[in-house]
Amino acid sequence: MLGDFISANRNEIVIRCRKRVAMRMAPLATAFELEHGIPLFVSQLATTLRAKLVGPPTLAATAAKHGGELLRMGFTVAQVVHDYGDVCQTITQLAMESGTEISARDFQALNLALDEAIAQAVTEFGGLRELAVRDAGAQRATEDLAVLAHELRNLLGAAMLAYDALRSGGVPIGGSTGALLGRNLIALRDLVDRSLATVRLDAGIENTDHIRVCEVVEEAEVSAVLEAKSNGHRLKTDLDDATGIVNADRQILASIIANLIQNAYKYTRSNSEIILRTVTTADRVRFEVEDECGGLPTGSVDRLFEPYTQASADHSGLGLGLTICMRGAAAIGAVMAVRDMPGKGCVFSVELPRAN
Repeated sequence: MLGDFISANRNEIVIRCRKRVAMRMAPLATAFELEHGIPLFVSQLATTLRAKLVGPPTLAATAAKHGGELLRMGFTVAQVVHDYGDVCQTITQLAMESGTEISARDFQALNLALDEAIAQAVTEFGGLRELAVRDAGAQRATEDLAVLAHELRNLLGAAMLAYDALRSGGVPIGGSTGALLGRNLIALRDLVDRSLATVRLDAGIENTDHIRVCEVVEEAEVSAVLEAKSNGHRLKTDLDDATGIVNADRQILASIIANLIQNAYKYTRSNSEIILRTVTTADRVRFEVEDECGGLPTGSVDRLFEPYTQASADHSGLGLGLTICMRGAAAIGAVMAVRDMPGKGCVFSVELPRAN
């Protein structure tokens, strides 16, 4: 069994892996990484496989812990990701040289463990970075360019690391690392959209157009379907009047609705349905986004639109989406509101005058 092979050859694996990591051009190895990081991963991998576990849960938790420790000590997530790959390659190479046969089951468990470890480490590292940025940025204005630039770099870096791991061929595109790449690309798209809207608001730029309600819903649906699949949710649209028209800045209105949908995905229950609907009267048009979050926490409604506010255990992102929604709504003459449905969910809405 592969777990027994790793235990029996642990010292040789550590020595070989240290040589491999030391010769790496980028990221450069550090003394702490060689001394402590490599042996820790080898030991945890052996324990996981020897216990006849599938690998990901135990190893992923170790990877997340390892990533957090390295961050606090000043190391980079790139070192963590490459170390996992180097250890895996060292084990495989040594097994082949010694004539040790790796069963399909063990090889699959090893690849799955590597995939989950990389994805969890990158995710944990990114989450800790976000916490650091939020703590540092809580005293700044929500428009602080440094905060947005840091978030952009963080997402892009995680996406590039996931791509690098996939390109090596060591992990499958359909696994956790591939899903991580997809999530970060979606987050990058949302960040760009949000930043463009913020720039327009700061500069006082407003290009008012006659916008058909059906176009707004269609554009939001096309953009949101991919994210719905990524999060395991379902997106339903309910357009009550396709002929409705509003006067608004197209970019700002689209950003408001996209942020509301993104917020719904983030806080709703697993495998639930998000509804994007329109409610049209003779003189008003209201866009609603309904989720199945279970209802809002007591006393949270008044704080929902404050910057850096996050009401659930999911603390990804910087908590600026609803704040930007509120600013955008004020700029285009719309009204933002939230309706709580205790035990079920909540409905965020933006309402505008209907154009003639």
